Amino acid sequence: MSPIAVIDFETTGISPGQGARATEVAIVLLEGGRVVDRFQSLMNAGVHVPHFITQLTGITNAMVAAAPPAERVMADAARFVGDLPMVAHNAAFDRKFWQAELARAEVQAAQPFACTVLLSRRLYPHAPNHKLGSLVDFHRLPRFGQAHRALADAEMAAALLAHMQHDLRQRWRVACPEHTLLMALQRCAKPAVAALLARHAEPATA
Repeated sequence: MSPIAVIDFETTGISPGQGARATEVAIVLLEGGRVVDRFQSLMNAGVHVPHFITQLTGITNAMVAAAPPAERVMADAARFVGDLPMVAHNAAFDRKFWQAELARAEVQAAQPFACTVLLSRRLYPHAPNHKLGSLVDFHRLPRFGQAHRALADAEMAAALLAHMQHDLRQRWRVACPEHTLLMALQRCAKPAVAALLARHAEPATA
């Protein structure tokens, strides 16, 4: 399967439209169900990290002050990703920060984003909930590092994506669950999921 870039941001708030900025970014490259490369960096966007964010993430104002400028980090991140399609857990959040921070760095970004939250709702409707940590535990996947740090969360999202691709191949007989199928699946109405996957399934052998 073609490589996919799985991304996670830590930020000062919930929306760049409300003035929030990124404090850390991590990207994991997944190919054929295996992690083949990683990128991670704190970044200094020149903003204050609220106390509750430090409590949640462990990222302090001193750590951010010592980090490279956000524009340089984002330019490096964009080169790392290239033109690969992207995935995030709750992609609406990470996509907004990816686009906003790249725009500040004067870097173009047009990658499609698939969302493991939306995908898990379609593939695993019986899961207790669709939070990243809950899904990792539900599927007995490994946890990586400290939760609410970008690399740990990107690693877990990549492990969840690899598990989804494995299930698509094994349970639904989808030979090649590429990013384009993930995009179609996350947009698919829940009652139509079985029919969509059946159209992409290999014929049953005798």
